[in-house]
Amino acid sequence: MPRSRLVLALTLAAVAVGAAPVHAADVPSPGALYETGPSGRYLIDGSWRFRLLGGAWRTVQVPYAWNVTDPSAKGFRGGIGEYVKDFRLPSSSAAYDWVVRFESVNYRTRVSLNGHTIGTNEGAYLPFEVELPARLLKRGATNRLSVRVDSRRNADDLPPMGVGLTSGQPTGGWWNYGGILREVYLRRVRHADIGPVQVLPDVPCATCTATVRIRATVRNADPRAQAVHLTGTFGGQAFDAGNLTLGPSATRTFTARIAVARPELWSPHSPHLYPVRLVARAGGAVVQTWQTEAGIRSVKVVGGRLYLNGGPVNWRGFGLHEDSLTKGFALDNADRKQIIDWVQDLGATLIRSHYPLHPELMELADRAGIMVWSEIPVYQVRPTALKHASVRNKGVDMLRRNILANGTHPSVVVWSIANELNSKVNANQAAYIRKAAGVAHALDSTRPIGQAVASNVTVGCQKGFAPLDIIGFNEYFNWYPGPDGTMADRDNLPIYLKRMRRCYPAKAIAVTEVGAEANREGPVEERGTYAFQSAFAQWHFDELAKLPWLSGATWWALQEFRVRPNWDGGNPRPNPPFHQKGLITMTGAKKPAYGVVQQIFRATDQFPGR
Repeated sequence: MPRSRLVLALTLAAVAVGAAPVHAADVPSPGALYETGPSGRYLIDGSWRFRLLGGAWRTVQVPYAWNVTDPSAKGFRGGIGEYVKDFRLPSSSAAYDWVVRFESVNYRTRVSLNGHTIGTNEGAYLPFEVELPARLLKRGATNRLSVRVDSRRNADDLPPMGVGLTSGQPTGGWWNYGGILREVYLRRVRHADIGPVQVLPDVPCATCTATVRIRATVRNADPRAQAVHLTGTFGGQAFDAGNLTLGPSATRTFTARIAVARPELWSPHSPHLYPVRLVARAGGAVVQTWQTEAGIRSVKVVGGRLYLNGGPVNWRGFGLHEDSLTKGFALDNADRKQIIDWVQDLGATLIRSHYPLHPELMELADRAGIMVWSEIPVYQVRPTALKHASVRNKGVDMLRRNILANGTHPSVVVWSIANELNSKVNANQAAYIRKAAGVAHALDSTRPIGQAVASNVTVGCQKGFAPLDIIGFNEYFNWYPGPDGTMADRDNLPIYLKRMRRCYPAKAIAVTEVGAEANREGPVEERGTYAFQSAFAQWHFDELAKLPWLSGATWWALQEFRVRPNWDGGNPRPNPPFHQKGLITMTGAKKPAYGVVQQIFRATDQFPGR
């Protein structure tokens, strides 16, 4: 049979059984969209094939969120999608092993190679990797990577999804974009594989010699034991992390300590970064390198205040979601650069999201001197779910993965373990806080551990917060009424925060959310108008400036984002599904409050005593 007829016959047969049609294979492009990581990375770009389960195949570019244009409750609840990529290896040499890396897929993922399942994952916003078995790889021919994604979530997932008890509508804190939401990479591995890596600086004082501890996990990619030698440089200073023998397919942790005299400290005013490079050798040959840029700085809570490099902090910052009107969470580097440009223009020094941010956005924050409150999506988990040890352990594992994935970034100043759990801490939440804080402190003793809490005037001091170093209060006084209307009166704000200060005198206290919706012109007394939002911001930040012990305040949010189909956000004239407390619209237009908040932030001494 002629080749053209053969290809046509195979294509028709594949379509008949529901498989993706034959597609031109390409070779992934060398390099990555961000710097931190090992050598041998290739971006799996070009055309992919995609379909919703049972639907027609179409060509897409990955990352790709399949429900950006579906604002319905069905679109929000999620479904099952299938992605297929036909590719050829960059090298057919049998000396190399290969790994596929997914930066974020929402939510449950099953990965197949050439028709065989090779790995699964649960959860979004953090990377996961799957080894490509040598027995399945076609080294000199076309390989097919298939990714099945189920974006449906339930009350036991992180973040959870449920149904409103009275509305019967789906609930969730932000839009449930389905699919491969960040890039996919192919990684070349030969003998040894470096990662994850942590860079942990200890700075006794601003003029003292710093000690930088580097902790690197190395995996033996061979089926037999071998000795691995790990060396590197920090700045211009060489170090040797030693020789370790790794068993077949085993991992070992290498550590090194580097003394840095007269260090140039990282800070928002001077975000100095040191180049870091690791080199793994096996059998005397270099088998892999790994690189990043890291900073030296001290982050501590002392006497109930957050300190950076020995000086108190009073940040002004923004919450954000990585959302786009046309791309959803599947942003590109230009989008991420725009976020940092806005943050800097507004005079802010901290950003926070409800989940770990994209690695390129983290690197941009490092270079720009923007601090990061790094949080995992243990968000509004109901007590009925948190009572299960499996749910608590899932949160702890996600925290561990976040610390390991982002442990090189000097911008991270807080590891946050949760957001808006029940304000009254029961035994189950207390157990989660204890375990999460213990794991975080064991992995990284150089950063404080925090939690964001919904303000509740009816709830007093909570013993369950004892393991935390910093507590962030989400306060919406004069926007949401709160329990029994206790937050409707804005004058209760300073009273409440001062009471929380007395509850937790040794912990740093910050405001992690404050905001009001705005989507129209109108009088200042009318909720939802631009004038109301501007006046709201002015009053709140004026009041917060009167609290000298406060470690920071964060406007929620920088830009509008999608929440859920029935979202109103307290606005009498809402525009669901859009959260409109942002100072910037989904189309990039700046609201009047942008200039108000910019003036406030630029005039605030965010590092008093510097």
